[in-house]
Amino acid sequence: MAKLSIIIPVYFNEMNLHDLYDDLKSKVLCKLDAYELVFVDDGSQDSSYTILKEIQAMDPNVMLVKLSRNFGSHSAILAGLIHSTGDCAAMKAADLQEPSTMILEMYEKWLAGNNVVLAIRKDRQEPWVQKTISNLYYKVMRKIALSSMPDGGFDCFLIDRKVIKVLELMDEKNSTLMGQILWAGFKTDVIYYTRLQREKGKSRWTLSKKIKLFVDSILAFSYFPIRFISTMGILTFFGTILWLLYILYAKMFIGIEVEGWTTLMITNLFFYGLILLTLGIIGEYLWRAFDAARHRPSYIVEEWIEPKGAKHE
Repeated sequence: MAKLSIIIPVYFNEMNLHDLYDDLKSKVLCKLDAYELVFVDDGSQDSSYTILKEIQAMDPNVMLVKLSRNFGSHSAILAGLIHSTGDCAAMKAADLQEPSTMILEMYEKWLAGNNVVLAIRKDRQEPWVQKTISNLYYKVMRKIALSSMPDGGFDCFLIDRKVIKVLELMDEKNSTLMGQILWAGFKTDVIYYTRLQREKGKSRWTLSKKIKLFVDSILAFSYFPIRFISTMGILTFFGTILWLLYILYAKMFIGIEVEGWTTLMITNLFFYGLILLTLGIIGEYLWRAFDAARHRPSYIVEEWIEPKGAKHE
């Protein structure tokens, strides 16, 4: 009898948690023979963890993992995956924007022999600006980083225990869990769903977090930034040679006096900008190498409460 773990990262979700559990219980949990709910509190400063304890008191299959501070959603998901005990694990957000029934669809795909099942958004009930930015991100990722990134992207997934072990061994920092799953290359299938509009609470997915996700994704899974520097260096070198030949030709054969100060200033500003851009990109790589060399954990568990029905061998 296969056991399914459902991983739910929690961050300022006090308004949704009871509704989320009731929704899962009526639509998903009642149809599973063996399951566990793994809630990971990612440093919430509201009453989320207190509510999670109330839910655990009602269900002996609920596990709670409380992180010491906010480490980010991907670290929280990883913590939940590593602490889970199921044969496979599905990830679902706590904001009720994804239909809970998609967990059963992914589970059926896993039972059919797939190691990874991705829940792909075919549509989203969100403002067009947010849709456009999201679609652009996934197109860029598919073009220069991960060619296996599906159209519309994915936030929710189900993975086999062997995939969880691979993610634990990788232990990458300043990366993306979704990118690591795609990079691992296990047998994959997909389902499709429509992302609903959020009804309760406020999203904590800020602009700065979105920018960090983009930078982490590009630097972790693409050599594009380094190739960009190399290409700009080559183009600049040959461009300078051509410009020099033009100046010599104009002065020696056409008799045109080439103004020096304007040309010099433009050239200097261009090269200064190029140098700063190059140093910035190299600095990003150096910081990531330094961060990895310190061997700090991706997350710190402050409290771990196992399910009341947990069995120890």
